[in-house]
Amino acid sequence: LAFLREQGIPVNPEAALCRSMEEVFAYCQRFEEERHKLPYEIDGVVVKINPFKPREVLGQTAKSPRWAIAYKFVAEEKKTRFLDYELNVGRTGIIAPTAILEPVQLAGTTVSRASLHNFDLVREKDLRVGDMVLVHKAGDIIPEIIKPLVEKRTGSEKMIPPPESCPACGSQAVRPAGEVAYRCENLNCPAKLKESLIFFASRDAMDIDGLGPALVEQLVQKGLVKNIADLYGLTVESLAGLERMGDKSARNLINAIESSKQRSLYRLVTALGIRHIGLKTAKILTEKLQRIDDFCRARVEELVQIPEIGPKMAESLVNFFAEARNLEMLQRLAAAGVNMVETETVAAGGPLQGKTFVLTGTLQGLSRAEAEAMITARGGKPTSSVSKKTDYVVVGAEPGSKYDKAVQLGVTILNEAEFMDLVK
Repeated sequence: LAFLREQGIPVNPEAALCRSMEEVFAYCQRFEEERHKLPYEIDGVVVKINPFKPREVLGQTAKSPRWAIAYKFVAEEKKTRFLDYELNVGRTGIIAPTAILEPVQLAGTTVSRASLHNFDLVREKDLRVGDMVLVHKAGDIIPEIIKPLVEKRTGSEKMIPPPESCPACGSQAVRPAGEVAYRCENLNCPAKLKESLIFFASRDAMDIDGLGPALVEQLVQKGLVKNIADLYGLTVESLAGLERMGDKSARNLINAIESSKQRSLYRLVTALGIRHIGLKTAKILTEKLQRIDDFCRARVEELVQIPEIGPKMAESLVNFFAEARNLEMLQRLAAAGVNMVETETVAAGGPLQGKTFVLTGTLQGLSRAEAEAMITARGGKPTSSVSKKTDYVVVGAEPGSKYDKAVQLGVTILNEAEFMDLVK
């Protein structure tokens, strides 16, 4: 740092050399108290060993040096007023309360909203509209109400009742046994539909380029899409009156929707947004259930025999495919030409047959989903955890602890270029 300063390169003037651990703690404590006097936001101090020789001896892990550590400050807390709340409906129908707060400056931003997560949490914290509350940013990122300041109550504060109906469609709110969440079970609820469409079009699902939140909002508002299957009935002409939707944009979107018809079955199963069924689980399922008709006929007892499929996943699948409205939607998708057969399941004898892979870190040339699809298409099996039975660990930028475990167990490690050579 002294050398850089001598060369005229800007160096933080607050950097200091501490001669003992006592000095280190005193430095950290001073800046925890004075952090808001700085002309920039900080959430901690980095403590480094100064001499270079011990740094070489200590070395580093795949993620960070062993000669430096972050001393994180306690999250900043502020008082503000809990003014009101609103209810939001997610893709799976969960009705979640969000607090509307009197705006307050917190960790460098203005905070005016905070998720309350669920009504059990509201009751446990005894939060009431009108309360003075203590807020912070969990992890210095997500606004959160820590607690109400009960001693400041005037008696005018109001309790927050659980919802009796969905705020978006008016359907009865249901709380399934054993769950904390209240849900809207109406498949055609507009709030659920918007979230479902956004998820359906996402990269790991049907990957419909151009179908983002703003466009989805318009499609639902204008009544052009009342069901996921309606996407495949859109035309350039029907899109013409939408905001920021010229002829070229409309044609690009229709082409993207048309291309999505050829996605593999596991992508469609992912896109349906079935509870507990994500991309990885959908891939596992479609190794055994290779047609949508197989999903419709599957029973819980059969599904739990599939590795990594538990009772909750199995029940969720069976319930989804037992619902008449879901089956009607699938029939409409099939009639529109959407692929209903697994196209990426490999016959025995693929070049990676029997080999297990774990991916860690960020790959530069392809997404995690694309890499896993390449492995599956060649007979290999992507898994999530490293063990002695793992054949390869593919390492991208900033790998996690899976890399360290692979080194420890002596598992073969491939960088991205080596992986691409292997799957050619």
